[in-house]
Amino acid sequence: MSLHDQEALRFFPTYKRLPLEIARGEGVHLIAADGTRYLDMFAGLAVNDLGYGHAKVLDAIREQSQRYIHLSNYFLQEPQIRLAEVLCRQSGFPRVFFANSGTEAIEGALKIARKWGSTRGKKSLLGFSNAFHGRTMGALSIMDKQKYREGFEPFLEHCRSISFNEPGALRGAVDAGTAAVVLECIQGEGGVRPVTQEFADTIGDLQKQFGFLLIADEIQSGAGRTGTFFAFQHFGLRPDIVTMAKPIGGGLPLGAILGGPAVKDVLQPGMHGTTFGGNPVACAAGIAVLTEIEERGLMKNAEKMGGALKSGFETLMKEFPSLIREVRGKGLMLGIDLQRDGDPVVDAMRERRILINCTDRTVLRFLPPLIIGREHVDQTIAALRDVFRSLR
Repeated sequence: MSLHDQEALRFFPTYKRLPLEIARGEGVHLIAADGTRYLDMFAGLAVNDLGYGHAKVLDAIREQSQRYIHLSNYFLQEPQIRLAEVLCRQSGFPRVFFANSGTEAIEGALKIARKWGSTRGKKSLLGFSNAFHGRTMGALSIMDKQKYREGFEPFLEHCRSISFNEPGALRGAVDAGTAAVVLECIQGEGGVRPVTQEFADTIGDLQKQFGFLLIADEIQSGAGRTGTFFAFQHFGLRPDIVTMAKPIGGGLPLGAILGGPAVKDVLQPGMHGTTFGGNPVACAAGIAVLTEIEERGLMKNAEKMGGALKSGFETLMKEFPSLIREVRGKGLMLGIDLQRDGDPVVDAMRERRILINCTDRTVLRFLPPLIIGREHVDQTIAALRDVFRSLR
């Protein structure tokens, strides 16, 4: 019985698996059980920033696991403190809370916003159309996509989703009772859609007028992926809370909430907590990842390789205007919006030994490791050209 057959027998059928059995990873490649090597251009959905088998990450995991794997948060743990210091230094935020995942970070951020607003007469939490913040009830309450929400009602009160990149809709929704606005500056699962500068400026103006908190969801776009440490830095925004996850655990489950001056004293002992959040092995791996990104200049590489990749995509758009609607994104968070369903392109690229991802039905999403080189960019563009020729 194959692994896929065993899964069908034992698992809730929640995932649409790729028809591959992966044996191991090396650098920017995954190697299947039959020995076939694949260039991985979505990197565990933006988790594996340093690719696979990175020596410093493995060493950090090994060294910390030999000390202790878990203590509970009744104890101070050196890896937590050291990772918090790195995150605060690199981000400029004074406070950190460690969770297990991105959606847990969102839940914690919403709780902070509600607690902050409880003494100010502010309850409303606003998200935006097409956004994705996770699958827990708080996250779903500020999202609008029915495929995630349908059948899980009722959601949290005083929560709603309004139109993304429509300043008029935002002005009509925000008032003195707004506690927080939650924003992905580049929507990931929603199709790699960046916020417009006009919309970002409107958020900033309304934030000054009404005094709500801005929560930046940097779970997919953070830690250097877009060429800056955070995506919001491209748009001149000043969030009060930032949520992170994905790459910061080096492949192990880890999320983080960063808090600015407005919220740094909101949570007091016993108000929020977690058993596994800030796992010391994950934190040790995270220190290795963030240190390597900084010391090797991988944000600059994300900007450079992302620019080359985007330029290649734009050339393909000129060559295949009937297939490609738009190219979007920044750094190594890029999307090609097709005039058709994207799954056949994903399948055709896999036949050419390159793994990409399709989201929002028509968008080819590219989230490669930050260590990719020009040869990987050229290989991807050449394979896409060959696929598009076959489709045309």
